[in-house]
Amino acid sequence: MYLIGMPGGWEWIIILFAILLLFGGKKIPELMRGVGKGIKEFNNAKANIKGEIEEGMKEIEEEETYKK
Repeated sequence: MYLIGMPGGWEWIIILFAILLLFGGKKIPELMRGVGKGIKEFNNAKANIKGEIEEGMKEIEEEETYKK
């Protein structure tokens, strides 16, 4: 069975060339800005969820401490 891994050197060049042909030189910065905003929003959401979980765990630990 053949496993698909990350693209190598020439494969990245072909992928970048195809993107350049499809979107053109003027659209690529706009596309990358959108990707960057998406990654930033994802990381913010991840941090918020992590904070909420940690806060909930602290509240549970405090409740258990007061019960004793």
